Amino acid sequence: MGITSKEAIRFTNTRGQKLAGVLHWPADAVRGWVLYAPCFTCSKDIPLALRMADALAKRGYAVLRFDPTGLGESEGRFEQTDFESEIDDILRAQAWLKGMHAAPQLLIGHSLGGAAMLEAASRLPETRAVVTLGTPASLIPLAEWLQRTAEQQTPQGRFELELGGQTITLSSEYIDSLRRHDLRAAISRLRQAVLILHAPEDDVVPYADALTLFAAAKEPRGFASLDGADHLLRHQRDVEYCAQLIAAWALRPLGLPS
Repeated sequence: MGITSKEAIRFTNTRGQKLAGVLHWPADAVRGWVLYAPCFTCSKDIPLALRMADALAKRGYAVLRFDPTGLGESEGRFEQTDFESEIDDILRAQAWLKGMHAAPQLLIGHSLGGAAMLEAASRLPETRAVVTLGTPASLIPLAEWLQRTAEQQTPQGRFELELGGQTITLSSEYIDSLRRHDLRAAISRLRQAVLILHAPEDDVVPYADALTLFAAAKEPRGFASLDGADHLLRHQRDVEYCAQLIAAWALRPLGLPS
């Protein structure tokens, strides 16, 4: 494996705001193009996103990770976003990558980012494969949890959450947007290959959700149990294991030589 490199990039969302991303380049020729979406209220720079992109770049993949609107280095206010705007951000990131280099053949999403990828993939016919990592089978539990928090605050339809040491402001519209999406229906209509990765010990998204998604997905589909890992894959060995799985599994749907 050679030395990989990173490139800071910018692209615009549907409101004309600048979103920040980092493109990881492999040391040698690009084997495949990947778009990565982070978890709920997460930025592109959380350890899992950075480590996963690095690990895949070492295996020959060019990977774009980005900050959704209002998070990290991206412009905008998160309280003015909803789940649909996160899907739109993915579509805009895909369009930038396609316009500047090549359309991503592989989509990877972690947790809620995986849910957004499932919804976006049906609008991206050039994509050949989708990987979900710790992704829920339904957005209703998250909507209900947020609703309970909102009912305790609700100033002008806004409420705050303490997550990962930061205060996040959301709107009641965000909750409504979650309820409008059926992830089992989304995964069932995909024509791309799907790989579902989930840890049995995940204490954020139940392992049963992964089984539900797998049952709803059409062939070709794959499933891997990440025994010993947690929701955020805090150990580097778990990230490396996932990257190795993804890189090997993607060879067939992407039509790459072994």
